[in-house]
Amino acid sequence: MNIETALKEAMTLDGALGAAIVDYESGMSLGTLGGGQGLDLELAAAGNTEVVRAKMRTLASLDMDDVIEDILITLGKQYHLIRPLSSSKGALFFYVALDRTRSNLALARHGLRRIESGLEI
Repeated sequence: MNIETALKEAMTLDGALGAAIVDYESGMSLGTLGGGQGLDLELAAAGNTEVVRAKMRTLASLDMDDVIEDILITLGKQYHLIRPLSSSKGALFFYVALDRTRSNLALARHGLRRIESGLEI
């Protein structure tokens, strides 16, 4: 599946508010879908790039031989899931914002893993 199809699939997750695939080195989105008032996906993508970079630096500093499966940011009304794409050698990540009242975090994580497995970059 291509980026557009992957984003459409991500938006079918219960409670999905927006989705993006982001280059974590540049902070630029390769594609976005959803968002709107109160959720600027381009700005969120750039900001979350810093989160991914910080975690990558921390793993390197700790000399941990491991990979990030996902990063969860819990807000009062939303979940923000960040999933580095293993097929991109960590250069890209999936970012999905979910409404906490309408989403199931475990199913969303499972869904992103399934979407990633079919994504070809």
